[in-house]
Amino acid sequence: MSQRTLIFGVVGVVTIGAAAIFYSTMRPSGSAFIDPADQALVMQGRAIYANNCAACHGESLQGQPNWRDRMPNGRLPAPPHDKTGHTWHHPDAMLVDMVKNGLVPGKTAPPSYVSDMPAYRDILSDQEIIAVLAYIKSNWPPKVLEAQKDVTLQRQN
Repeated sequence: MSQRTLIFGVVGVVTIGAAAIFYSTMRPSGSAFIDPADQALVMQGRAIYANNCAACHGESLQGQPNWRDRMPNGRLPAPPHDKTGHTWHHPDAMLVDMVKNGLVPGKTAPPSYVSDMPAYRDILSDQEIIAVLAYIKSNWPPKVLEAQKDVTLQRQN
């Protein structure tokens, strides 16, 4: 093998490695499965949830009463985040987007949908949003968590 071939080979490997690193850092946050096995993250999320989410979604993730029935203003009450709600039907990237930006009609909600869900982008960091979701997911039974993981991983491919 000539020195020139060796140099081109090394340059090629370095270029491919740099491209892989660049690609992995440029992916949108929230694209990977948020695993509730990290107990430190879950504990952080529990405190953030108590301070920012429990007033509407309930201290025990139970949501507001009659959450499927429209209120007089036409909006729906806050849904539960336990296994009885629909949170686990959504991939993690969408859940992060919903917390960060609120429910956006045509993106994370049906067209023309109006919601009381506020956007937390100026209140919580991405890491804090991930911690809240880890806490919520830590309360789900294994089958529900596995189903949500499948939905999350399918949306990445």
